[in-house]
Amino acid sequence: MAIIYQAELRPSKPEILRDFLSGRSWGESGEIELLGAYRFDDPDGEVGVECHLVRVGETTYHLPLAYRPAPVAGAEEHLLTTMQHSVLGERYVYDGLGDELVLDCFRRAICGEQDQAELRIVTDEGEPIETRDQTVTLSLEVDEGETLPTGDELLDGAPFTIARTLGDLDGTVRLRATWSDGEGVVAAF
Repeated sequence: MAIIYQAELRPSKPEILRDFLSGRSWGESGEIELLGAYRFDDPDGEVGVECHLVRVGETTYHLPLAYRPAPVAGAEEHLLTTMQHSVLGERYVYDGLGDELVLDCFRRAICGEQDQAELRIVTDEGEPIETRDQTVTLSLEVDEGETLPTGDELLDGAPFTIARTLGDLDGTVRLRATWSDGEGVVAAF
């Protein structure tokens, strides 16, 4: 279960996402439309794993992020920014596709071993307020006659892909995201 605090964030998530997209060769500048997000639980409860879907013009981007309490040695190239969280303090925001913990979440999801997290909203003091529905829902699709890969297969190098942009990704096992006005495959094996 992902714990979401009612908190102020500086910079805001839309600012981080806009800067992320405009600063990458595969991204673009422009006004972003936030389509929704989904989360995975970190088994150790330390890292926030949140995957955003945004649209710029005609392109829908899939932007997984990792919110960490401390910097990761050797991962400087994947650090997007630091964020001040009014409850948790300084958070280090990483491109999720460069973060091994995020990649492990996707590996488990493609293997059918991890679902998206339930969202629980809490006060600054950690008191529960409500459970919130995800703005993006994930479903696992498997072609007829195919089986789910195992975690060992994926760790041993069997190819699976996590989308940066939605549209062309396909495979025999797919992780499909659905939001209010669209859908697309965010990861496939």
